[in-house]
Amino acid sequence: MKSSSLFQRLSCATMLAAATLLSGCASSSYVDTATREVPVANYKKLAQPKLVKLNFEFQTKGVPNSRATDFLKAQVNEQLLASGMFTPASADSNADLLNVTLNNVPVDGQNPAMKGFVTGLTFGLAGTTVTDGYICTINYLPTGSNSAVSGTARHAIHTTIGNSSAPQNAEKSENMEAAVRKMTRDVVSTALQDLSNAPGFN
Repeated sequence: MKSSSLFQRLSCATMLAAATLLSGCASSSYVDTATREVPVANYKKLAQPKLVKLNFEFQTKGVPNSRATDFLKAQVNEQLLASGMFTPASADSNADLLNVTLNNVPVDGQNPAMKGFVTGLTFGLAGTTVTDGYICTINYLPTGSNSAVSGTARHAIHTTIGNSSAPQNAEKSENMEAAVRKMTRDVVSTALQDLSNAPGFN
């Protein structure tokens, strides 16, 4: 499946594609700058990497999204291992568990469908901006323990449709795929930093 059709399933912003096409409106994607990629050097150092079984899942409103998971899994796993915090274990080994979820969630007070409908009716004269929220949660569960240590972070992607100015505090991306990949790097790195500083992790 091409990435363009995949990302129509990723975010609520891209659900407005039909209205955009009908009206001839242009759309642009922006990654929020409140959350930025954290360098590996900023993580709290471990005496040695933890041997873990990696599990990543992308969710849409808390529901597993297998296509998005498959698309981003290699990128996320590569980033987790590049952190220096973990070493991958075989699936059948008795190792610690590292579960990572990236959940695409609605933004409070926003009705993307109605905003896109209004833009379509006015043929782009009335622009709109739709925001997708993302929550990354990393849970580390040591072998034999029932209590996980967690790190979390939040991020957002803004999509302008029609005659709408660029959102403040956001960086324009080449397209939606580039925006999602950058958002993922940013939010995973921030959650990793949070995990590295969590009590009970080191």
